[in-house]
Order: sequence, then C-alpha cells, then structure tokens
Amino acid sequence: MIELGRQAILIAWLIAAYTIVMALAAAWTRRRDFTASAENGVLAVWGAVLVAVAVLLHALVTRDFRIEYVAAYSSSTLPIYYTIAALWGGQKGSLLFWALILTSISSIVVLQNKQRNRELMPWVIVALMSVSLFFISLLFFITPPFETLAVPAREGRDLNPLLQNYWMTIHPPSLYLGFVGMSVPFAFAFAALATGKLDSSWIRTTRRWTLFAWFFLSLGNLFGALWAYEVLGWGGYWAWDPVENAAFMPWLTGTAFLHSVMIQEKKNMLKVWNMVLIILTFALTIFGTFLTRSGVISSVHSFTQSGLGPFFLYFLALVLVVSLGLLFLRLPMLRSENELDSLVSRESTFLFNNLILVGIAFAVFWGTMFPVISEAVRGVKITVGPPFFNKVNAPLGLILLFLMGVGPVIAWRRATWAHLKRTFAGPVITGLVAGALCFIGGIRNYWAIVSFSLIFFVLATIFAEFYRGVRARQAMVGDSVFRALSQLIAKNRRRYGGYIIHVGIVMIFVAITGTSIFRIEKQVTLNQGESFEIGGYELRYNGLEERDTLHIAYLMANMSVFVDGRQVDTLRPEKRFYKKPEQPTTEVAIRSTLGSDLYLVLGSYDAETRMATILAYLNPLIGFLYWGGITLALGTFVVILPTAATAPAASYVPARGDATETRS
Repeated sequence: MIELGRQAILIAWLIAAYTIVMALAAAWTRRRDFTASAENGVLAVWGAVLVAVAVLLHALVTRDFRIEYVAAYSSSTLPIYYTIAALWGGQKGSLLFWALILTSISSIVVLQNKQRNRELMPWVIVALMSVSLFFISLLFFITPPFETLAVPAREGRDLNPLLQNYWMTIHPPSLYLGFVGMSVPFAFAFAALATGKLDSSWIRTTRRWTLFAWFFLSLGNLFGALWAYEVLGWGGYWAWDPVENAAFMPWLTGTAFLHSVMIQEKKNMLKVWNMVLIILTFALTIFGTFLTRSGVISSVHSFTQSGLGPFFLYFLALVLVVSLGLLFLRLPMLRSENELDSLVSRESTFLFNNLILVGIAFAVFWGTMFPVISEAVRGVKITVGPPFFNKVNAPLGLILLFLMGVGPVIAWRRATWAHLKRTFAGPVITGLVAGALCFIGGIRNYWAIVSFSLIFFVLATIFAEFYRGVRARQAMVGDSVFRALSQLIAKNRRRYGGYIIHVGIVMIFVAITGTSIFRIEKQVTLNQGESFEIGGYELRYNGLEERDTLHIAYLMANMSVFVDGRQVDTLRPEKRFYKKPEQPTTEVAIRSTLGSDLYLVLGSYDAETRMATILAYLNPLIGFLYWGGITLALGTFVVILPTAATAPAASYVPARGDATETRS
C-alpha cells in the first residue's frame, strides 16, 4: 500500500506534466484531439491523486505507524473522526488534500465545459494543471507523505490537542475549498488574456465558481473564529493573527471582485480592474499558503517551520509575472466602453466599495508583513498587534457598512434628488432614531452609536426593497404575502439573495460591535462554596471533578449559574491532559443566549486546597456571529441556484486543414 501511494504521486506528476504540454499544443494548433487528450489527462491526474489520498487515509485508519506522517499525527487512541481529520492536520497530508481538491475541481470544470468555451479550455487546463503540478511536485520531490521510519513506531505521537476539536474537522476543508475554488475564475481570466477573448463571457462562466469559493472562504473564516473562541480560552474569536489575516485578505479582494464584475456585466466598465482583482485574489491564496508553511511568522494556526517557503515565493512570483505580463499586453483591448456618469450612482458606490475592501486588505497585508520586513531591514522584529488593525480597519469597516446600504438600491448612471429622497428618507430616519435610542439607553461610546445607527440604516434599506417588491407583486397578481415574497426571490435570486447575504454581514457587524465594546471580564480565585457575580449572573464554585479515559484526563470546575436566585445552568470549564503528546489544554464552558454568552475558563487550581481561579467573560451579542453565518450561507445558496438553462457557447472552430474536424 505504501508503494502504491508513492507510485500514485509519481503517476500524477507525469500525467500533469503531459497534460500541460498537450494543452499548450492544443492552444497553439487548435486541434480538438490534443484538447481531448489534455482533458483526459486532467481526469487521470485526479484519479491518481485520489488513489494517493485513499492510501494515506487507509494508513491513518489502520494505524500504520511504519509511515512517518501517520506516526506523527495519529495514535491508537485517537477517535476516528480526528483520525480522518489528521489527513489535513499536518503539512504533508494537507498538501495532498489540497491537491485532491484542486484536481477534483479541475475535473469538474473539464466535464462542465465539454461543449462550451472550447477556445478557452486549453488555456484553462494549462493554468489549473500548472498549479496542480506545483503542489504535486512538492509532494513528490520536497515533502513526500509516504516516508517510512527506519524502525516502525509502536505508538503514534497523536494529533495536536489544539486540533482535536469539531471545528477543526471542517475549518481547514472549508478554507481549502475557498482557496482552491479561486483557481477557477483565475484560470478563465488567464485564458481570456491568452486568447484575447476579453468580453464578459469568462465572468458569466465562472460566476458560480467565484460564489462557491467565496462561500467556503466565508465559512472557513467563521469556523476558524469559532474554533479560536472555543479552544484558545481567551474570550475572543479574532486576534488579527497572521494566519487569520492570510485567510481574510483573499476574502476581501474576492468580495470586491464579486461586486465589481456586476459593473462590467451591466456597463462594460472596469475590465482591467476586474482582471487585477482576480489575479490579486488568486495570488493572495498562494501567499496565504506561504505564510502558514514558511515559518516566517509565528502563529498558533501555522504549521511548523519548513523549507517550503521559498518554493511558494518562486511560484507566486511566476504567477504574478506571467499573468500581469499578459494583462499588460492586452491593455489596449481592455478599454472600457462607458465612463462613470456621476459620483451619485450605483457604479460609483460599487467602485468606492471596491476601494474600501482593497484598502482593508492592504492594511491587513501591511500589518501582517511589517514585523518580517522590519526584521529583514533593521534586524529588529517590531510586533504589530490588534490595536493597529482595529484603529485602521474600524472606520473603514463602518464606511463599508454604509455603502452596503447605499450600493444595491441607488440608481444606475445618475441618481436624482427625487430618487434619493424616495429611497433613503425612511432608512436615514431609522438609523438616526436607532442612534438616539442608543444614547438614551445609556450608550456613550461613539463607535457603538455610529455602528448601530448604520446597522439599522442598512437593515431598513433592505427591508424597504423587500417590502416594495412584495407590494408590487401583490398589486400585479394578487399573491399572498408569503407567496409574493417567495416568488420575488425565485424570480431574481441574484438580487434578493444578495440582500440576504447583506443581512448576514450586518448580523456579524452586530456581534463585532457588541463584543468589541461591551464585553465584561472578571478573574476571581474561589474556595469551594464561594460565589461571584458578573453581568446579572451569580456563579457558585462547587469544587473540582475528575474523569479519566485512555486518551485524555479531565479536571473540571463545577460552577452553578444563578439568575435572580434561581439556578439556570451548571457549567464545567476544563483542563484536559492529553496522554500521548503529554500536553494540557483548556476547554471553555459557555452558556449561550441570543443576548450574550457567559464564557468560563478554568485558570489555575490547587489540588490540595481545591481552590480554583476562574476567568469569566460576558460577551454581548456574540450569538449574532452564528446566526449571521447561517444567514450568509442561506443567501449564498439563493444566489448560486440556477434560474434557467444557460445557452451553450459557440462550438469549437478547428484549425484549417484538419480533415477530422467538422466546421461550425
């Protein structure tokens, strides 16, 4: 089985190299048989990588400790779901898993486009298989996953305890699907540049792929935040960690791209900008992978230091040189057919939205890389912490929130005063009233008042759009409210699904505002039977409890939770002592309501006196983070569902003199 895994990676490498050659030949000669051979090559590479993944999974599940990777990231007592998650728990396995996702997506793209985009497909295959060949080369030459130990281990060292959490079984796959999914719009953009076919057809072809990638990037970031919230025990969910930033930056530029392409589709504008955005987004996915695997930054999320960093940098440089070089050559063909008519229009609002998103991405990039740059230039590593990111990005985020309410509903080309008054009078009044109520309610924090005012402004604009649409449909066909609403969404999924996504983003802003500004924290040391209060809760410490398994030993603080003298819950924050890595971890206990989370951490304890130090946090409105993610997912599903069959693209035009072809 081990040799089968090695041979599968070798075969995948050979076929990927062959496929690139055949795709280039097909692009230059326009021979259909060359294209067919390249397409079959993509499927064969996927099959070979699938075999390699199956072999490694089999080795993990059967505890084959002859393999160094299995011995390093699993053990005989590791639960089966974490044993499977060990596939992406280490560097070698995660690269192999990445290659599987990439070749799977490439195969789907080939099967989807058997009868369309025939002129683009050879170059699409060149792009996708070049990325695949890079990752397979790492697996074959640099960091092979099937290395064996000179002496088979009797027991594995186990998966990192921080990764033994259910969020980590879905967080990396979600991020990988998002990162790898961005390869598809990049590949079609590359193909459009290579062929000179620079209309909007490549955008329409890849719209759902871009949404697919953006969706999983969104979920990946949210799952990572929830993992940090539940596992790291510091009461928060986002610390502007370099690896968090690495996943956030392509999400920002991908969001900008999704908004910007609407202008190209509607007005044939921003063609160069859209090319730059998708190239930048794909480049940031490679850059993020470099950050997590190079060892240049220190992060609880990153892999241990390795020698892979330079290879990712070389590949990133190659991607940028080739794609930007093609873009430069095609600049004369990418002139916009229309110009911006007014600053008060949907086009200009979307453009401002893009600039803010890219501005936030640049600020995050600069803050992430500044310590590395300062150490390289001055020999001194200057730490850039959350205060920098919060100070720069908080006002930009509020501007973005405002534009979220304006952009989708303002008129195209030029908005008149009458249109602005009719559209925004109600939402503006709603926002001002919300701000006034916050002030009357005792809130004196300027940022909180501005944030909640903008949140209600955006929600009011979205509600008004749904209300007007439902009323208009009722007037036309006499539907009930529910049927009118469902038909309204079904007839224009892209528009109203986008509004639902915006509601999800607004809910996340609610959570960010609540936890950033109103969080309460307290640290107390208690004897058994003593109590303390925090935010309307009374908590009584009842003593320590212990439990032991083959895999983990547990030490728990039993905490009774009272509200108005009535017990409403019992929470047990834990210390876990993993036996294979011999590493302690903290497991928090959380009581969640829509209004807030009561979040408890067992700090230190005295085994003899049974005294315990408890860290308690009250995180207001954190539940909106969960519900915002669910709403965002629902909106994305609405947008991504097809509304009608897409007409096939023009059929393939063979090279002159190719007797085996039929001309269209």
